[in-house]
Amino acid sequence: MSEIRNQVEAQARLAKQASRRLAQLSREEKDAALLAIARKLDEDRQTILAANAKDVEQVRAAGQPDSYLDRLRLDDKRIDGLISSLEEMVALTDPVGETIDAWTRPNGIEIEQVRVPLGVIGMVYEARPNVTVDSAAIALKTGNAIVLRGSRTALASNQALVASIRQALESLNLPADAVQYLAITAHESVDALCTLNGLIDVIIPRGGAELIKRVIRTSTVAVLETGVGNCHIFVDESAAYPMAEAIAINAKTSRPAVCNSAETLLLHENWLHAHQQSLLKEFHEAGVELRACERTRSLHPELASILKTADEADFDAEFLDLIIAVRTVKDCSEAIEHIALHGTAHSEAILTENQANAARFLREVDAAAVYHNASTRFTDGGEFGFGAEIGISTQKLHARGPMGLTALTTSKYVIRGNGQIR
Repeated sequence: MSEIRNQVEAQARLAKQASRRLAQLSREEKDAALLAIARKLDEDRQTILAANAKDVEQVRAAGQPDSYLDRLRLDDKRIDGLISSLEEMVALTDPVGETIDAWTRPNGIEIEQVRVPLGVIGMVYEARPNVTVDSAAIALKTGNAIVLRGSRTALASNQALVASIRQALESLNLPADAVQYLAITAHESVDALCTLNGLIDVIIPRGGAELIKRVIRTSTVAVLETGVGNCHIFVDESAAYPMAEAIAINAKTSRPAVCNSAETLLLHENWLHAHQQSLLKEFHEAGVELRACERTRSLHPELASILKTADEADFDAEFLDLIIAVRTVKDCSEAIEHIALHGTAHSEAILTENQANAARFLREVDAAAVYHNASTRFTDGGEFGFGAEIGISTQKLHARGPMGLTALTTSKYVIRGNGQIR
């Protein structure tokens, strides 16, 4: 067994031991831990920001794009956001111990299905240090221990954040080992974490397509899969222009480096020609590179200078940047078919005043979140009222969409009898 695997296993064992105590904590104890973490993050703010500045400078020197730097960067506003998220989570109902169902059999046996923690979560993620806090907080609120493995580009930031979290737990005599951080940057540490059956109960990958594929390919532990976001905005024939412009521009530009930003714009060919031109110009003026299909380019020859030619790969891309693919479609059926072929089952939106088309789109499009006349940027645990999220699941088993507290629980059956035998 390699030295790296030994170290990963040792930390996972500590998390496993801590998880047994954590599972027995009351809501009051767990909420006190979250508030202690919030206070500690505020107290350690300058240390955390200094560590993050070190990471950002190294990544900038390595030539990473601005979109990557945006995901990595922390500032006072984002620290405040983390603190607010922790405080909001305290107000949320603790799902652990909740009765899902209960019934009595004819022989008098009483059966109750109750929510319980998953146990130990292995979290593999890239770039974004806010995920460190959000994931640890959700795990703690649901009585789970967590082993975190972030990217090497955020190493200093993550270590500073985890140090604050562990110190906050220690201050309340709670098990700091419930939050582990793997500071090993070699890929072997991910492979080791994903094969620790019996110590790790579930692996959650959160990042780009290659990371997710690697975890799925490697893991012998159950994977709670998050997905990439090739999200679409379909502007239907009857869409009102002011709303369509506001939603489409927001979905692409408000934060292009996140998975719920729009990557493809589908335009109904009968939507007013003037509306199409105005929207495409607005995208260009907002600094968005437009990669358009031949039908779109032929409809707007006067926009040739701003409409680059798209190839088929552009319609499968998660750009995570100020780039959008544009396709003109003949009707709602073609839009739905395009999404079925190219979408990643994340978030899809139709902008329309036609209620029948809206109902059909919401019914037929297979995605974790489907929208009528709203931006895909709302696919988020906080926006859904879940507090923070540990990721957005695009799979269909156990959890789908933004994963809040209940997604990190499973259930067990509690059976009470008075002497029954079979």
